[in-house]
Amino acid sequence: MTNATATRTAVMCRGVTKVFGEGDFAVQALRGIDLDVMLGELTLLVGPSGCGKTTLISVIAGILNRTAGECRVLGEDTSALPDRARAAWRGRNVGFVFQSLNLVPTLTAAENVAIPLLILGTDHRTALAKAAVMLERVGIGNRARALPAQLSGGQQQRIAIARALVHEPRLLVCDEPTSALDHETGHKVMELLKEVAAGPERALIVVTHDSRIFSFADRIAHMDDGHVERIETPSRS
Repeated sequence: MTNATATRTAVMCRGVTKVFGEGDFAVQALRGIDLDVMLGELTLLVGPSGCGKTTLISVIAGILNRTAGECRVLGEDTSALPDRARAAWRGRNVGFVFQSLNLVPTLTAAENVAIPLLILGTDHRTALAKAAVMLERVGIGNRARALPAQLSGGQQQRIAIARALVHEPRLLVCDEPTSALDHETGHKVMELLKEVAAGPERALIVVTHDSRIFSFADRIAHMDDGHVERIETPSRS
């Protein structure tokens, strides 16, 4: 890897393995992953259920420790950090859009979006003001005071995206962001992610089974049985 390429690499995995359990009960979820994710790009992780996609993004995001291999994210080997320092690093640098969204039903849209800022120590007034700005940016600023149950699935997805971006992370990780959405809404969500999340100094990783969104990717990493089998670059014709 050249120095120029290295400076544009958000995630670098070499020979990454992850084993759950021990002895006769050991399950090898990742079997030597080699993967580069570049700044300014949207990378899709695709493959059958159980092939290791969610485990891989959990290792990349510093939620799980790898068993072996090398993984650097934004130049940092997070597994070398103490637990508290790793959590602080993740809070500053990584945003998540979970498959289940994980919105707090008793909080308004703005309050849900403000959560990462509050965790980082931002005062309540400032956090809500920044949340309102981010909700405007994702197109639902007029619903800032609504509860999740008062919103459509697409609107809830936008709240989750706003929450993931409000603290300006350099790496955004999304797990099946369009799986519960119709075709039109799913495309709007991906257009939003491309516009808001895939800036020149930010990287976006999306785990998906949804072939309808493949055209949004800069790179598609095809996984099977704990391996990255191949990397595809979709044509832009």
